[in-house]
Amino acid sequence: MALKTDGKKILFQSENEYMVVEPYGADIIRVRATMDRELSGESYTLLPPAEDQAVCGMLDEHSACIENGILKVEAKVHNGACVLTFYKAGKQILKGKAPNLYTQRNDGCYGITVTFEASENEHIYGLGQERENRLDKKNASHELFQKNTKTSIPVIYSSLGYGFFWNNPAIGRCAFNKNETVWTADCTRQADYLVFTGNTPKEVLYRYGLLTGFAPMMPEWVMGFWQSKLRYESQDEVLEVAKKYKEQGIPLDAIVIDYFHWTEMGNWDFNAAYWPDPEAMCKELAEMGVHPVISVWPAINSKSKHFKQMSDAGMLITIKDGQDCLLDFLGRQTYIDPTNPKTRAFQWEKVKTSYYDQGIQNYWLDATEPEINPLQFDNLVYHLGDGEQVSLAYPYYNQKTFYDGLMEAGEKYSVLLTRSAYAGSQKFGAILWNGDIPSAFEALRDSVISGLSMGMCGIPWWNSDIGGFSDGATESAYFRELILRWFQFGLFCPVMRLHGVRRWQSYYKPKHPDIICPSGGDNELWSFGEENYPVLKEILLLRERLKPYIAGLAEEAARNGTPIMRPMFLEFPEDETCYTLDDQYMFGPDILFAPIYTCGQTERSVYLPAGQWVRTSDKSLHQGNQTISCTAPKDEFIAFVKKDAPVLAVF
Repeated sequence: MALKTDGKKILFQSENEYMVVEPYGADIIRVRATMDRELSGESYTLLPPAEDQAVCGMLDEHSACIENGILKVEAKVHNGACVLTFYKAGKQILKGKAPNLYTQRNDGCYGITVTFEASENEHIYGLGQERENRLDKKNASHELFQKNTKTSIPVIYSSLGYGFFWNNPAIGRCAFNKNETVWTADCTRQADYLVFTGNTPKEVLYRYGLLTGFAPMMPEWVMGFWQSKLRYESQDEVLEVAKKYKEQGIPLDAIVIDYFHWTEMGNWDFNAAYWPDPEAMCKELAEMGVHPVISVWPAINSKSKHFKQMSDAGMLITIKDGQDCLLDFLGRQTYIDPTNPKTRAFQWEKVKTSYYDQGIQNYWLDATEPEINPLQFDNLVYHLGDGEQVSLAYPYYNQKTFYDGLMEAGEKYSVLLTRSAYAGSQKFGAILWNGDIPSAFEALRDSVISGLSMGMCGIPWWNSDIGGFSDGATESAYFRELILRWFQFGLFCPVMRLHGVRRWQSYYKPKHPDIICPSGGDNELWSFGEENYPVLKEILLLRERLKPYIAGLAEEAARNGTPIMRPMFLEFPEDETCYTLDDQYMFGPDILFAPIYTCGQTERSVYLPAGQWVRTSDKSLHQGNQTISCTAPKDEFIAFVKKDAPVLAVF
């Protein structure tokens, strides 16, 4: 057993563990530990470290220390194990509990559990998104895996002023219990985590951006209105909808072409029977100022013209038990393996020919978890490793396919709407949404949490299906109230996108009854009743006026990682009340939005932090540091703007 320092590193060796503790850029410490005699060089999506001014040395025979800016870690040998304690500006923020636990696996990997002491009065944020109504993850546990409506990104922000990144794409879990905090990976070769800090929550998020990347600047059209439905069946229908928006003076920046515009899953092409001239369609859309976005799945089946070549070349996920199906959906589907560089190059070549060269530069990467049923991660093998070991990173490499292809083609922007993500996805221009959620007020409430949580994971571009995805009865009073409240929420989201299946309206007639996977009901602004239409139109006109403000937020996100949709404490870190608020938030530094998310509700309380606040609906002035009651009929939202903020003029 030995504890020593080597340059800037602390090294610990015992009979059962080898650990290295080292600086990884200013105010950042990386810890790796294994039962093997040496560490793996695999860093997955972690970027190389920035420079630091850290100093390291022995304190005595059994303890050592690294001081790295305002972050310090002390390593102390106790009962044969190495215990790490982290300090921010001299105050303890995190302390490990020894020993780390290792479970030998037959495949050369380990199940690894790392445990820390719990801290009282700590709030925890981040971890990705799933359908839940709690922003604060303290006293909760979460499984770490990807599926539709659940995105696991193992990074958190603590109200004690630090961030924690579990740098491991393995299936696992984490728990922030009253007695301890636990991180577990089911199949991995080493524990690998980073602790990072700063003087403010925004500085901590900036440090995380240095570790995994910052979102690129987005073009202004992304900040406008996106029209989508399940699904437009032909290019004539797409053009008809776009023209009607323009004729009625409704701002429209993007229109989405959903799945099964293709001939077969895994062909990545247009069905010429319904899309005879995509290039002409794209030119006509461009003349209207509308950007097409097209759905591309990573699914493929044996009827695809690319299946045999990809299968023979090892470009598909390998299934250990020999079955040929990972998803039974309009055929027996399996998935390509984007962790293999050959796969990424092959798929982009096909996408470029079928879509990019026809004028479509923006992509909707759907089912990128990938969507597998049943979820048997131990039955999968990727180019990068065993399914249990690397499955969290699948969406990252799927997005890398398109980002690399777009950059190689000379594009300035990468716009990738995606249903799942991992640490670092933001640098590829990933715009996450929270999956196929129901058309229900409860899902609207959960969406507020999802958007705020994703922002705390370094992904500033987020949205939900306005109106929810499934079971939207568009002629019901319930849905027509829901769509109003969801549009109000969408107004104050980074991306504003209308989507959903929608139950067929009484007047809806299928346009192509024999088509594979026919569309759902109408889902355009004029589809939800004459009473709603002018209200929704005015919301879109307001969104158009907000574009310059949102563009400023986009620049800030690209520069330092500050999300567009922000928990209250991000702007008011000294206000303890703001750490307890999860159903109101800041849209940038100046707009406070308090959504209504209950059917029939017209009144709610709103907490106003320090300062003077102007309500947008009636321009009434309110003093901060108080909670007030606000009323809003269903055609009115509740928002406040800082008194002297220029953006007040657009309301």
